Amino acid sequence: MNKSAIIVAGGKGTRMGSPIPKQYLEIGGKPVLMHTLEVFYQLDAQIRLILVIPEVDMDFWIELCDKFDFEIPHQLVAGGPSRFQSVKNGLNAIADTQGVVAIHDGVRPFVSPSVIAESFRMASQYGSAIAVVPLKDSIRKLTDEGKSFYQERQYFRLVQTPQTFDLVRIKKAFDVTELHHFTDDATVFEHQGWQVHLIAGNAENIKITSPEDMDYAQFLLLKS
Repeated sequence: MNKSAIIVAGGKGTRMGSPIPKQYLEIGGKPVLMHTLEVFYQLDAQIRLILVIPEVDMDFWIELCDKFDFEIPHQLVAGGPSRFQSVKNGLNAIADTQGVVAIHDGVRPFVSPSVIAESFRMASQYGSAIAVVPLKDSIRKLTDEGKSFYQERQYFRLVQTPQTFDLVRIKKAFDVTELHHFTDDATVFEHQGWQVHLIAGNAENIKITSPEDMDYAQFLLLKS
C-alpha cells in the first residue's frame, strides 16, 4: 500500500501575535512543524511526506532546516489562497494512481503514532478515517433569536486530523469548485455522497493557535 501524508501549514499566526507564523515557532528546541513531520517519519520512514506551505515561506523553511540540521525527507509544495486549494495542490503532487493519503494540520505536533497508523488501516478498508474525540463539557445550541437549547453531547464529536482517505476517492472529491461549507477534508469527501468513517483521536492532539497553546505544548513535551 502506497502511503502519503500531506502536512498543511499555511497559517499566518494572527491569533498568536507573533512576527512569524505559528508553525515556525520553537517548542522543545525546534519549530513546531519539525515535530509534526517527525511523528510521521518515526512511525514509518516509507510514508511519503508532502509539506504544503506558502510559497513566500519556502526560503525561510529551507534556512530553518539548515539551522536545525533537519534531514527528514519531504517534498515542498506551494500552498494556495485557502486550505482547500493548499490540500488540492498537495494531492496534485502525488503521482501514484492508488494508495492512501493522510491530511494533517502542521500545527498538531502531538498526534499519537497509533492514531496515524489506525487511520491508514481504516482508510484502506473503508475509504476514509477521520480522527475525533468526545466532548467533555455540556453544550448548547444558539438560535438567531438569541435563545439557547441543551444538546445531548454524546451525539457530537470534536474533529481532529489526520483525516485519511483512499487516494483515488479524495482526488476525485477535490476536483470540484470550492464551497463555503468545506470546513475540512471530511466535508469535501462527504460532498460526493460518501459516508466518512470515524476513529478515536487522542486528546493531546491540540491545534496550536494561541500563546496559551504554546504553553500547553511545552508542558506536553516535558511530560513525554
